[in-house]
Amino acid sequence: MQFSAVVLSVLAAAATTSAFVVPSRCAVPSLLCSAEMKDTTETAPTTTTTTETEIPEKKEFEDKVVEATAAELSAAAAVAVPTPKVEEPEVVVLTDGIDKSKIVPGRYDDIPNSIALPFMKRPPKLDGTHAGDFGFDPLGFTESYDLYTMQESELRHARLAMLAVIGWPLSELLAPSWMLQANGCAPSVLNGMNLPSFVAIVAAFGAIGYFEVQTSLRRTDDTELGLLHRADMKDVTKYGVAGDYNFDPLNLYSSIGDNAFARKGLREVEISHGRSAMLGITAFAAWEALTGHAIVDSGAMFFHPNLALPALFAAYQAFWYFYEQEEDETFIKFKMSSEGSARWENLKIGLPGGGPPPAAGSGSAPLPGEGIIEFAKAFPKKATSFVDGAQEKYGTLEKMYMDNVVNKK
Repeated sequence: MQFSAVVLSVLAAAATTSAFVVPSRCAVPSLLCSAEMKDTTETAPTTTTTTETEIPEKKEFEDKVVEATAAELSAAAAVAVPTPKVEEPEVVVLTDGIDKSKIVPGRYDDIPNSIALPFMKRPPKLDGTHAGDFGFDPLGFTESYDLYTMQESELRHARLAMLAVIGWPLSELLAPSWMLQANGCAPSVLNGMNLPSFVAIVAAFGAIGYFEVQTSLRRTDDTELGLLHRADMKDVTKYGVAGDYNFDPLNLYSSIGDNAFARKGLREVEISHGRSAMLGITAFAAWEALTGHAIVDSGAMFFHPNLALPALFAAYQAFWYFYEQEEDETFIKFKMSSEGSARWENLKIGLPGGGPPPAAGSGSAPLPGEGIIEFAKAFPKKATSFVDGAQEKYGTLEKMYMDNVVNKK
């Protein structure tokens, strides 16, 4: 009977409480159970069979056990000390500036389309990490060939084109006539060549070919500039920078900043000029082949002393001296600025006969050409102001380039 009562009390406690509640240190239910069982033993008749009169007593006993257990658990929960909540420290992200000590790959990872060709998807390997990378690869060469090798090839052609775009018109201006073709055109594959020019061209290409052979498999990571490039590009590639010949006799490579971003900016300037030169020398050759006239004659105002180019430049400066562009999202409009209006009035006063009339009783009249003389006297000051303004504009453009190209991630 005692064993049955203990089992029933355990089952009743389990039915009314959660399995995950910490058991109490108090032994009240056990004592209660023992006391009840003792009284029951003394009063119950000694019989070995269970009768129907025992069921109400058993039910009452079970209710008392459940009630006592519930009271004990409530008291334990009331005195329990809650576990303090540990707050995680706030993560502070420092955005004071950009780490310019190295080039971080993936500059255009968040731009899905090509910058050069916005209507096409950006090639996967052209992510803006390298100088001159604007996502231009419509034929997919970067997927079929080594990117570093193509960069090296482009730089060599760009440097040759920069030399050629200067040497081509200079040869037509300075070379003797027996070295040139008909109409003074420079010798080329399209223009043709005579024997002296052929020998000179073969000698030049032979020297360039020898240089190519000697430098095609060169190491670039153990030179002065190579060590800089290896540190700049350590997160990008182990090959350093394409086109590195450790050539910087005037120490200009770090002139705009001795860091990885500034050096990359100068490399972008070089490749941009080189690409323009490749287009320019191609245009020279095609124009002369189509027209039969030397480029220095077709574009005479750029290569011969004349007043046309200075006049165009003066007209351009004079226009912006008086006018400014209106802000209009639909049309391109210009209006005379407030400074321009004041400048125009001052100019009219300075012209002959444009000054104010003499004061009454002064007995003097403006001399002919007096306005021109005053204008000539003020010209040095105005010229100096113009030069200062041009320098300020150049400084603004330089700052925009540094912010949008060199310092941009």
